Amino acid sequence: ELEQFSDGWGQTTRENRDWEDVYRNRWRHDKIVRSTHGVNCTGSCSWKIYVKSGIVTWETQQTDYPRTRAGLPNHEPRGCARGASYSWYLYSANRVKNPLIRGALMRAWRKMRPTTTPVAAWAAIQNDPVLRASYTKTRGKGGFVRATWDEATEIIAAANAYTAKTYGPDRVFGFSPIPAMSMVSYAAGSRYLSLLGGTCMSFYDWYCDLPPASPQTWGEQTDVPESADWYNAGFLMLWGSNVPQTRTPDAHFYTEVRYRGTKSAVVSPDYSEAAKFGDIWLNPQAGTDAALAMAMGHVILREFHLDRQAEYFEDYARKYTDMPMLVLLEDRDGHLVPGRMLRAEDFDGKLGETNNPDWKTVAYDEASGQIVAPNGSIGFRWGEEGKWNLEQRAKGAEAQLRLSQILDGHHDEIVGVDFPYFGGVATGDFVKCDHPEVLTRNIPARRVTLADGSQALVATVFDLFCANYGLDRGLGGKWVSK
Repeated sequence: ELEQFSDGWGQTTRENRDWEDVYRNRWRHDKIVRSTHGVNCTGSCSWKIYVKSGIVTWETQQTDYPRTRAGLPNHEPRGCARGASYSWYLYSANRVKNPLIRGALMRAWRKMRPTTTPVAAWAAIQNDPVLRASYTKTRGKGGFVRATWDEATEIIAAANAYTAKTYGPDRVFGFSPIPAMSMVSYAAGSRYLSLLGGTCMSFYDWYCDLPPASPQTWGEQTDVPESADWYNAGFLMLWGSNVPQTRTPDAHFYTEVRYRGTKSAVVSPDYSEAAKFGDIWLNPQAGTDAALAMAMGHVILREFHLDRQAEYFEDYARKYTDMPMLVLLEDRDGHLVPGRMLRAEDFDGKLGETNNPDWKTVAYDEASGQIVAPNGSIGFRWGEEGKWNLEQRAKGAEAQLRLSQILDGHHDEIVGVDFPYFGGVATGDFVKCDHPEVLTRNIPARRVTLADGSQALVATVFDLFCANYGLDRGLGGKWVSK
């Protein structure tokens, strides 16, 4: 007879319930350890790992991050679905747990190695065109076989030694995980390469995702603030970035800042995870986003620099960009082309710069009318004195860098400068234009006297930039637009 309770709304049964132990045992654990999940990610999220008999049973997010400052959301919760299932990676049948080497290379190595030293065996393979081609031609086609750890490490060591002896140690390059991912792995790999005389590559060489515009514009390789700083933004633009997908643990800062009234625009051909958070979603056809960016640049240059000089834009360009810096105009087959940056070392007395003058770019100072080496160029970074900053100063004095030489008295002549044009080839996203491969556009230039007494024509980066855009500035010539 069943025992009832709660006025018959419940009853107690006497059936076998041992099956519940399966569930309990699945989640039972002996200890909890702290770790992170580095599946091609440097988020370094803190996780509680539940371990039983040396086996990971499950994982949950840690919630003991230090409190951020007042007015800024906390970092937690940090983690993502990929991290929450990381133990599945550990015990997956697809996980690679042994060295894999192309079968053709393995056969060649096992043929050569018994009769000679490791380096000599590798040299024999490299110097035999047939043996070398047998494995290099199969790249991208699979064909891997399992090798022993001793074989793998010996092949790597022999290959590195052969390359260093034959071509020089700097031809051996590699990448260790960055310290944020694994300090031990970073220390081991970077120290090995450094002691060998090899080349330590960067994080971007591993992921192949270096944004080249960042170092080209600011001089630094994505030296950006942490994701929490998104919360201080008044406007956010996501372009080529899908934050909720690729930076899941930090994405909450992107969504939380919208409560402060911050607007965001997302440029993405598809309706990505980030697009749904955007106040504006621009979905250009794939392959045309460069044209979209140049159109935006055209509007900024035309409306805030040329038709009128907006103080905010002018000050930003002077302080944070290389727009005021001077560039040598070089003669190439009777035509002027943009050359290298003009440097302090090019002048008599090196403009008073004794520390790394060959790395200090120069510009015109509006106040004095002289060429100066303003703070902030790469030469100041490696200097002995702390002048690597963005203060508009030169030799300790205030400086107002000149963006353009277009005004009368600021230039000596108007010259035609050649620019390459890459729109003459049709692609799947671009219709061919019947323009020549080289377009000549007029810019204001000034003559300067160099240290050797010769004269050289120079122009600012800003003037060259406007000319490359093809903006009509009343200087005449063809291939310009209003």
